[in-house]
Amino acid sequence: MHTEKVTDYIVNWLKDYATNANIKGFVIGVSGGIDSAVTSTLCAKTGLDLLVLEMPIHQAESQVSRASRHIDWLMDNFKNVNRQMVNLTPVFDSLVATLPKVDNEEERFMSLANTRARLRMTSLYYFAALKGYLVAGTGNKVEDFGVGFYTKYGDGGVDLSPIADLMKSEVYEIAKFLGVNEDIIKAPPTDGLWGDDRTDEDQIGASYPELEWAMKMNDKGKTSDDFTGREKEVFLIYKRFNSANKHKMIPIPVCEIPNTLK
Repeated sequence: MHTEKVTDYIVNWLKDYATNANIKGFVIGVSGGIDSAVTSTLCAKTGLDLLVLEMPIHQAESQVSRASRHIDWLMDNFKNVNRQMVNLTPVFDSLVATLPKVDNEEERFMSLANTRARLRMTSLYYFAALKGYLVAGTGNKVEDFGVGFYTKYGDGGVDLSPIADLMKSEVYEIAKFLGVNEDIIKAPPTDGLWGDDRTDEDQIGASYPELEWAMKMNDKGKTSDDFTGREKEVFLIYKRFNSANKHKMIPIPVCEIPNTLK
């Protein structure tokens, strides 16, 4: 990949899109992860306004501190960056207390994890409307179009996606080129929706390099019968997530009424 040229292309794309839409700038949630770090830096490089939100919900301290240090770095290097802390923990706790009780708390862990992402999306759009900004998405190609590893109407609810055509490995290349903090580059990828230290790999069962390989093999028309051992296992994991999350990757189904019935 021509890293510098790709970086410049994305920055120009962001700036042109916002300028043509008569938008003042961008708002983005910074989590302490590689994708939000790279996306926020690319947005900052446009020279347009950038508001970065910290939105902890029972967050691990390591994630909070990484996010804060990245925002410090952004503000030291770009005069167009502002930060806003929005502590969503009491909002989340209040919502959970309002919802009906369940017999087994574990049954709603996934639902509540997705609720965290949707609370953050709501906060991002609050500030976007207030400031006249666009919400910048942080999903990469493997997450958005491979395994669908994001929350529908949560972190998937955005106005534009600057890095969604980049593999995770390419996001890391750009991070190094941009000078993103080393602790973010080295941190195991996590969605930060569980309040513990589980990683993306823990949840999916495969690493991003493995998923990138599987995505490429799938695009070549390969099937699980073409592989054995760990390769076959990874390919089946990819296919399972890709199938189960297809509803996130295609337009919302519309019941089109035949003209003869109108």
